[in-house]
Amino acid sequence: MTQKELANKVGVTRQTISLIEKGVHNPSLSLCKNICSVLNKNLDEIFGEKPQ
Repeated sequence: MTQKELANKVGVTRQTISLIEKGVHNPSLSLCKNICSVLNKNLDEIFGEKPQ
């Protein structure tokens, strides 16, 4: 799924998705849940700590 497709499904801009991916923008809990729902993942899988 492209950033644009995800953005359209959750109601934000592609730029917002890009900033979230880069760690520049902290999305609301509601947006996090919407992203997880669209991607069929849980919050930890998408937004949890990454192993070093």
